[in-house]
Amino acid sequence: MSDALSLLRGLQFADGQFPSGGFAFSWGVESLAADGLLTRADWPSFLEGQMQHRWATQDRPLTAHAYLNANNQDALRNLDELTEALSLASAAREGSRRAGAALLSTHVRLGTPGAAAYRDRVNASEVPGHLPVVMGIVLAGAGLDLPTTLAVSAHSSAQALGSAAVRLGLIGALDAQMALQKLQPRLAEWVALPLPKLDEIGGFTPLADIAMMRHPTQPQQLFSN
Repeated sequence: MSDALSLLRGLQFADGQFPSGGFAFSWGVESLAADGLLTRADWPSFLEGQMQHRWATQDRPLTAHAYLNANNQDALRNLDELTEALSLASAAREGSRRAGAALLSTHVRLGTPGAAAYRDRVNASEVPGHLPVVMGIVLAGAGLDLPTTLAVSAHSSAQALGSAAVRLGLIGALDAQMALQKLQPRLAEWVALPLPKLDEIGGFTPLADIAMMRHPTQPQQLFSN
């Protein structure tokens, strides 16, 4: 794949309008905003914290290992089960599974190599089908290189959080773009980091995890978590 084609594919898959399934989830933002624990002024530091302590240390290596093992079904099952174990909040586990299923479904319809076979395994309850693992599988199948795959993953994760905050009225669209642009140099650094071993993978975002656990008790719910 040429550099230009790889860039275009990456832009396609990272686009907010790409039907990846992430539109239904706030990943704790809704509850934090409702409880007054997250404000517009807090947003840039909150976004950076979520990306540094969850995406960079957990989702990034899971996606990368799935990409590198896209044709190794045993390794993919182990990665999917590891993702399940690392997702402490049930809302996070369910959200990751649902978003993974939606992303798989889209790539099956696009004819992405590997997507249909893995969806069959998910449907047969052989694997959970978590989002980071699915991301690695389908972007490998789409022909992207690993750095572009991780850049798509990073942008998609940050954009999902920002989109949720905008829809909740917590921040404006320009606030979301300014925070994302400010964070991009760090995202690029994290993309280039060496991959940790499997037993070193893990995230630590307790405030967001607790918010997702509390989400079912919120009187008004725009998002699934």
